[in-house]
Amino acid sequence: MINSAKSADAHPVREPVRIARFGPHQRQIALHTLLSLLSAVMLVLLFPRWNLQWLAPVALSPMLIVMAKTPSGWQRFTYGWAAGIFYWFFVCTWIQFVLEAHGGMGRWGGWASFLLFSILKGLHLGVFACLGGPLMRRPYAIAAVAALWTGLERTHSTLGFTWLDLGNAAINMSVPLRIAPFIGVYGTSFVLCTMAVAIACLVLRRPRIFLFPLLGLAVLWLFPPIRSGVPAPDRALIVQPNVDTELQWTSLLQFSTDKRLTLLSNAIPAPLVIWPELPAPLYFYNDTQFHDDAVSIARQHGAFLFGTVAYTPANQPLNSAVMLDAQGGESGRYDKIDLVPFGEFVPPLFGWVNRITTETSDFVPGHDIKVMRAAGHRFGVFICYESAFPDLVRQFANKGADVLVNLSNDGYFDHTEAREQHLLIARMRAIENRRFLIRATNDGITAVIDPAGRIANRLPSFTQVAAIIRYGGVIEPTFYARHGDWFAWSCLVIGVGLALFNFRAEV
Repeated sequence: MINSAKSADAHPVREPVRIARFGPHQRQIALHTLLSLLSAVMLVLLFPRWNLQWLAPVALSPMLIVMAKTPSGWQRFTYGWAAGIFYWFFVCTWIQFVLEAHGGMGRWGGWASFLLFSILKGLHLGVFACLGGPLMRRPYAIAAVAALWTGLERTHSTLGFTWLDLGNAAINMSVPLRIAPFIGVYGTSFVLCTMAVAIACLVLRRPRIFLFPLLGLAVLWLFPPIRSGVPAPDRALIVQPNVDTELQWTSLLQFSTDKRLTLLSNAIPAPLVIWPELPAPLYFYNDTQFHDDAVSIARQHGAFLFGTVAYTPANQPLNSAVMLDAQGGESGRYDKIDLVPFGEFVPPLFGWVNRITTETSDFVPGHDIKVMRAAGHRFGVFICYESAFPDLVRQFANKGADVLVNLSNDGYFDHTEAREQHLLIARMRAIENRRFLIRATNDGITAVIDPAGRIANRLPSFTQVAAIIRYGGVIEPTFYARHGDWFAWSCLVIGVGLALFNFRAEV
């Protein structure tokens, strides 16, 4: 008996191993998560560095299918939020580089700040997924969901940071672009979203009546094609200084930089000289040497446009564009209205993040749209990141500007895809307003964009160079320049209104 007991103790009975298995609910969550992230991946692939713009009509479709098949609003919000975080994290990864390399945040500080930024920006897509789910089950899904997307997209610029709208992916699509001079980039966003909803409805095997609103796209052929071949009879000398954004400035280096750029500007005669926004401490209003050189350039050529720091009566810094006339007098000044988060001011939730600029305090925004006269034209000059604000840029054309100029310092982007993204955004502004758009940048991408959004001249990046560019004026403002974002705001009211009505009906 004792031996038997020992034998039993030596070989205990083993419990059968239980293997955890995913049930139907867990598999559905995994599938819906993957589909939502697939949409985020395709949205990222639309834009530089990838430029797979042919994905634009289908990019939202996987997430729309998830929205239609998920009854819980909170679950839809979670799927959309995850997709939004993924999208902003990977389309704007350059922000982390800027914070680390130029903001003094260090690697981990830069990543932590950027992750928080992505989490907050992802909320937009979460709200869209939550509200749009009930609409995907209605016969008017195509129009209603596209309106909801377009309206929420418009709120990005109002709520602080805007960058690449879905409609920017249509930059090389001739038919959807026809609507841009009438209702802006948000119109092309609406068109692309309607296609994505239609594809989702086909996959979901919705009744044919769901596809009826798609017939409305036939109206695109009633709009005139984007005109190319606008004459460019006028000349300007554009200077790309290629100043290192990380230089430690001394008085001698400041003096030599000023003189070198002045010599470069006077090398070729032209009725107008354009300098970009600069990372150099060449301040027109409190640097006597640069002030005198700027006046000399204007007198020699006839007009001189450049970026500098100006000040309010309270001595607060303004990021400004100044135009000097043939006598060297100030003929116009525009103070930047939409400032760059982290670059020119620190948003309230990011108080620990360093600013990219070296000013002693945050820049303050300007308030007025100014049009400057020079070389027989009226110039609408906006600064750097302001090119991402369609409603701001169109006000220059509405106030009589027949040429648009974007002064920018993209040096903080280094070799990241942000440079091409910024150029893509500017191309849409040229189309919306049917204007030549001159981009003057510190180290690239310096270019002239024609009224059809095509790049007419492009200077080599990361090179100090001065070159003659050609442009022309277009006097008649487009419908979009005159009337602004009425379409996008109407979409917001209609889309959110229908979404809330249907949302309540399902609760």
